[in-house]
Amino acid sequence: MNEPVLATQGLTRSFTQGDATIEVLRGVDLGVAPGEIVALLGPSGSGKSTLLQAVGLLEGGFGGSIRIGGEEVSRLDNDARTTVRRDRIGFVYQFHHLLPDFSAAENVVLPQLIRGAEPGDARTRAEALLGALGLGHRLTHRPSQLSGGEQQRVAVARALANRPALVLADEPTGNLDEATADVVFDEFLRLVRGEGSAALVATHNERLALRMDRVLRLHEGRLE
Repeated sequence: MNEPVLATQGLTRSFTQGDATIEVLRGVDLGVAPGEIVALLGPSGSGKSTLLQAVGLLEGGFGGSIRIGGEEVSRLDNDARTTVRRDRIGFVYQFHHLLPDFSAAENVVLPQLIRGAEPGDARTRAEALLGALGLGHRLTHRPSQLSGGEQQRVAVARALANRPALVLADEPTGNLDEATADVVFDEFLRLVRGEGSAALVATHNERLALRMDRVLRLHEGRLE
């Protein structure tokens, strides 16, 4: 049996607000298999973003276990966590967070260079990913010259640039109109599957969730 790309056990997160303790995650156990695309469905405030921040090693303060590719990563030091994020995880957010002074291609090249790729190889990879997303004619355009849907396509290509085992997406089409969201999400699913990555996608959109391989529902910090 293949080792899960992502596995959590007893994952918790709480915050103190005045005299009150707010439990955001209450013992979450989940697993994502290689090549599987899993929807994390829940309303705003259910803990979806907090869960993605936990498994993406973006914050500390979590309890429980997080394993990526069979390795316990929740207790790594900051440098080791950074390496895991760079080499094994790709992130797509609701807002694209592209670098405004760089072209579409450069935004996809840069994470590869940080990892140590040769510039020519990084450029070839960026052009292939953007071409697969229908942006082969927009490689030199900066984010301000691209539509919202095009910017989010660049963000998807950037997330996949280093061939991550796991893609984490937080409402990846939530900032787009419905027609554009459908097109971008179709391309996201096609490209992630084509790359062989696993993905955990947080959404409150039931229609989009049902297009993925499996749906997990998060309610008041617990998976149902």
